[in-house]
Amino acid sequence: MSAVEQTTDELFDCRESFAQTIEALAAEDPRIVTVVSDSVGSSKLGGFRTKFPDRMVNVGIAEQTLVAVGAGLANGGKVPFVSAASCFITGRAMEQVKADIAYSNVNVKLIGQSSGVAYGELGPTHHSIEDLAWLRLFNNMKLIVPADPWQTSEAIRAAAAHDGPVFVRISRMKVPALERSADARFEIGSAETLVEGDDATIIANGTMVHRAVAAARLLADEGIATRVVNMATVNPLDEAAIAAAADTGAIVTLEEHSVRGGLGGAVAELVATTNPVPMRILGFPGFVPTGSAEFLFDHFGLNPAGIADAVRQTVARKR
Repeated sequence: MSAVEQTTDELFDCRESFAQTIEALAAEDPRIVTVVSDSVGSSKLGGFRTKFPDRMVNVGIAEQTLVAVGAGLANGGKVPFVSAASCFITGRAMEQVKADIAYSNVNVKLIGQSSGVAYGELGPTHHSIEDLAWLRLFNNMKLIVPADPWQTSEAIRAAAAHDGPVFVRISRMKVPALERSADARFEIGSAETLVEGDDATIIANGTMVHRAVAAARLLADEGIATRVVNMATVNPLDEAAIAAAADTGAIVTLEEHSVRGGLGGAVAELVATTNPVPMRILGFPGFVPTGSAEFLFDHFGLNPAGIADAVRQTVARKR
C-alpha cells in the first residue's frame, strides 16, 4: 500500500494557517481586507488587526451585516475575506449569502470557521453540519474543505486568486500534517489520492481525511486495498477522480457533516447517474447530542475502526 504519511505526531490548528496566509497575502495585495463579527480571536486574526488595522471591519455580532458589508467592499474593488463561525455565517446570513454573494456573483471569500462539531459541548446551535448542503445549491460558489495546514494555506491562496465567490470551511480541531512531495500543489476542483487501492475507495475531506488514511491501513492488514481520495473541493467536484473511484466497485464517503446534501450527496448524485456502485455515506444522521467532538466521532463511528467496518460492509455488496 502506497500512502501519504504524517510528518510527525504533532497536531496543527488550521486556523493558524489561515491567519498566517492571509497576512502574507495582504502584505502583497492592498485590496485584501477582512470582515469579522466580533470573531477576531476565534478567527486567529489578531495579528492581521495589528499589522493592518485600517483593513479590518468588525461589525459586531451581526452576521447578516457581516456578509452584506463584504459584498459592498467587493463591489468597491476590495478582496474581502469574511470570517466567522460557519454555523452563523451560513445559518443566520443565508439570505445575504444567496442574494448579495451568490446571485450577485461578487468576489467575496467566506471563511466558515470552527465548522462541523468543533464547538462540541456548545451543542447543535453551534454545530455546523448543514453548511455544505445549503451552499451546494449555489452552483457558482466554490466550496473548499481543506484537510491539513498545508492544504488550508494553499486553499486560501487559491481563493484569493479566484475571481468570484468562494467558501472555505476551516475547523478549530487540530489535525496532523500530511507529508507531500516538493512539487505538490493545490488546485480548486482537483482531488488528491493519498492511498492507492483497487478494492474500494474512501472519499473524504477536512478533519476526516487522516482518519480515512488510518482506516485504509487497518484494511490493508486484512488484504483489502482501499484507495483514499482527499476531495477537498466539494464544488466543483473532481468527476474524473469519482469515476475512477467507481471503477474500484465500492465507495464510502466520509465527512464531518450531515449525511444529507454534503460531500456524500454530491458524490452519490454523480455515481447514481453515471456508474452506480455500492455506496455508504458516513457522517452525522441529523442533530447530534451535546458532547466533545471526539465523543461524537466515536459515537457515530467516524473513527478508523468504524470507517474500516463500513468499507468491509460496502465491499461485501460488490457484484
